[in-house]
Amino acid sequence: MTSTSILITGGCGFIGSNLSLLLKEKYPAYRLVALDNLKRRGSELNIPRLKEAGVEFIHGDIRNPEDLQLDYKFDFIIDAAAEPSVMAGTGPALSYVINTNLNGTINTLELAARTGAKFIFLSTSRVYPISCLEHINYTEGETRFEISGNQSLAGISTRGISEAFPLDKARSVYGTTKLASELIIEEFREFFDVQYVINRCGVIAGPYQMGKVDQGVITLWVARHFWKRDVAYFGYGGTGKQVRDALHILDLFDLVDYELHHFDKVNGCTFNAGGGLASSVSLQELTGICAGITGNKVGASAVMENRKGDIPLYITDNTKITSHTGWQPMRSVNDIITDTFNWIRKNEQQLKPILNA
Repeated sequence: MTSTSILITGGCGFIGSNLSLLLKEKYPAYRLVALDNLKRRGSELNIPRLKEAGVEFIHGDIRNPEDLQLDYKFDFIIDAAAEPSVMAGTGPALSYVINTNLNGTINTLELAARTGAKFIFLSTSRVYPISCLEHINYTEGETRFEISGNQSLAGISTRGISEAFPLDKARSVYGTTKLASELIIEEFREFFDVQYVINRCGVIAGPYQMGKVDQGVITLWVARHFWKRDVAYFGYGGTGKQVRDALHILDLFDLVDYELHHFDKVNGCTFNAGGGLASSVSLQELTGICAGITGNKVGASAVMENRKGDIPLYITDNTKITSHTGWQPMRSVNDIITDTFNWIRKNEQQLKPILNA
């Protein structure tokens, strides 16, 4: 595959830029093209990194079909472009969420259909309904909520949530646009011969993520500790015991790398892909780990009321994807926090206006 060409949408975002650079580093002969509208603050910082590495940059927006009238034929399209905030879909940004996450996917799929490109879609664990996630049976431990072994819903065990989990309730506009995109992708396979694989990712973290309150919480937590600013535990009694699993960006790269080079084994599949139980962490535990790694302790305020769209826990059951591909996460939450801390420390002055805002 020495002449392989890959288009990555959202190519200046956290995921897209990392995948572009890591692929170019591992496969120098590949043509990597990163397309991004540079809407998210901090994404512009990745342009020099991409160009220096030999990744081509296109300033374009997947919402605009004309921006995808590209002359070059791509072998693969990795769709990493999204407005990933659940909260964004509850306010004035609603139309942007829909136009980017659904209409943008359709425009990108049309490009894949025209050029015969294989399609790797980065979806989200947020396709699973909020009310179902709220009804997971769990117990309250000293520092976290823990999944009970006794469940009434399908697709949930002490390992986490599998692809068999229900899909028939509301899930947030963000999650709905991603699930709708998944359905459209299957239509493009049936009627336009677009080959695809879908990865439903949970929390992804690591260096070069511009974390905010509503998206990128691990980077936000590390930044708050680095600059000695307090954090807040929202909802569930303000205890900070809600849990997520976290996937290091390098582990996601390992997965996408496998899928690119073994596409016949994943074609047409939809996978849950996350850090799993071994790489799960509560907010309370996250605060302790950040304090230990940064050497800074911060205060944690309690907001008792739940915010609309919040869930008590989500842990990915990777059984299906591991059995299909052999892939499994190799890096821990400590690795994620350490790598993020070192990145912030190295680029403190450049990142302070963005992450310490």
